[in-house]
Amino acid sequence: MSCNYAEGLSPYEHKGVLGVPEKFDSIDKLNEKCRILTELIKTSKHVVIHTGAGISTSAGIPDFRGPNGVWTLEKKGKKPSINVSFADAKPTKTHMILKKLVDVNKVQYIISQNIDGLHLKSGLPRKYLAELHGNMFIDECNLCKRQFVRSCPVETVGKKCSGVPCAAGHGGGRPCRGRLYDGVLDWEHSLPESDLLMSELHSSLADLSICLGTTLQIIPSGNLPLETVKYGGKLVICNLQPTKHDNKADLVINYYVDDILEKVMNALGLDIPEYNEADNFMKLAESTIVDWTIKRKDVLALEKVFKVKCKGVKKKRILVKNKRNSTETANSDDDKSKVIKLENKDVNGTTSPLSIHTKDGNATEEDINGHRNKGIATEVDVDGATSTALLQKNKGNATEVDMNGHKNKRIVTEVDVNGTTNPALLHRNKGNSTEVDVNATSLALLRRNRNVTEQDVNETNENDSNEIKMEVKEENEIMSSADADAILIE
Repeated sequence: MSCNYAEGLSPYEHKGVLGVPEKFDSIDKLNEKCRILTELIKTSKHVVIHTGAGISTSAGIPDFRGPNGVWTLEKKGKKPSINVSFADAKPTKTHMILKKLVDVNKVQYIISQNIDGLHLKSGLPRKYLAELHGNMFIDECNLCKRQFVRSCPVETVGKKCSGVPCAAGHGGGRPCRGRLYDGVLDWEHSLPESDLLMSELHSSLADLSICLGTTLQIIPSGNLPLETVKYGGKLVICNLQPTKHDNKADLVINYYVDDILEKVMNALGLDIPEYNEADNFMKLAESTIVDWTIKRKDVLALEKVFKVKCKGVKKKRILVKNKRNSTETANSDDDKSKVIKLENKDVNGTTSPLSIHTKDGNATEEDINGHRNKGIATEVDVDGATSTALLQKNKGNATEVDMNGHKNKRIVTEVDVNGTTNPALLHRNKGNSTEVDVNATSLALLRRNRNVTEQDVNETNENDSNEIKMEVKEENEIMSSADADAILIE
C-alpha cells in the first residue's frame, strides 16, 4: 500500500541517498548499547522519540530508502514483493512499546514522519503525537483546520478535497461550512503548523532524543533531533543504515528496532502490551466522530515551559563525537581557541591570511570566497582597497564594526571582477538565510516543508563567481550604477 502512496505523490527527482547497505552490531555490542540506552531513559526527565518508516517494516509496510525500499527499487524499475495495505497493517512491537512508555511516563512525546496510521491504531493519544507528514486515516477541514479520524484510508494524497462537509458541527460544536481534505502531504506542501511547533518545542526541551528507523534525510524533520543536542541533551540513533547525524550522536545502535526496544523493556522491568482493537481510534470512528486536532491549550502550555527553561539559554555548538559510547570528559573543555587560517585572494591575485577564531573548531559564518567562518572577514571595495570588518551578532541582526570600533549597519553591493553584477539578494527568514535572484530567475529557498532534501540544499549553494569585489555604502545610499545592482541586505 505504501507503493500506492508513493505513486500518488508528485514527480520528484531528489529523494535522498537510496539503497545504502545495512549493518548490524554484534550481539555483545548490542547488549551493552541497550544497557546504556536503558540507563539514559531512566535518568532522563524529558524523552522524545523520532520515528521513521523503519519501525513499520515488520508490519509488512516497506520503507523507502532501504536496500528493498520503495524508492530504491523504483529506481531499478521494480516494486517491493511485500506490501501490506494500510487498512490491514497492525501496530508492530515497537508501536506498542512506545505507547507503553508514554503510559508509564518514560516518554514524553513522539514525533513521527510516518503516514501509515499505526501510532493511531496503537491507541496513542493525540496529546503525545506529532505527525509531520500527515496520516492516511485523517481528514482536515480547509476552513477551521480541525482534523477528524477516518475509519478507512483516504483514497487520495496531496491534500485533495473529498467533498465531505466538515464534521465540526456534529459534535455539538459551532457549525463549519468547510470541506474535508485528505491529510497526506505532497512534496511541495508545508508541514502542519501545530505539529511542527510542538515538535520543535519538545525537541528543545528534551534531555534525550531517540531516533528509531529513520535516516534523517528529509528536513526539517530530520534536523529536529539536533535541537536536543544544541540545548545540552543526549542523542541516540537506532537504525540499520548510517544516518547523516551519526557523528553527532552520543550512541548509535545498528540493529532491528523491535529487538532493541524489547531488550530495553526487559531491563526496565516492563511488559510489552498486545495490540487491542478496542484502543484503535479508527474502530471508534466507525460509530462516532473522533476529533484529532491538536488542542491550542496544549501548545500554549508547552510554550510557557519552553520560555522558562530554554528562553535566553545560549545554544551549544554541535560537536562531532569521536567516541559515541562515552560521555564527554572535562578534558574536552579546552579554553584555547583554535585558529584556522584561510587565504583570501584579492582582485590582484595576491593573498592575505584570514584568521578565524573558534571555540570548538566549528567555522560558522561565510567569507566572500564561500568559506564558512566566524570572526574577521576581509572586504574589497571597487577600487581594490581592502578594509577589515568584524562581523558581530546583535539581537539576531548582523552588525558590522569597522576597525575604529564604530558600529554601522551597511548595505553591501557585490560586483564580480569583470565589473558585472552578481545578482544575489540575501534576506533573513526566521533565522535562515535565503538566497533569491533579483531577476526571479533563480531561487534557492530553504522552506520549512518536508520536500527539501539535503541534496536540494547543496545544489542551491553553488556560486559561479570565484572572486567578488564588495562595495560598502551607507544604509541610505543605494548604488544606482550599472556595476552594482546586487545588494546584500542585513
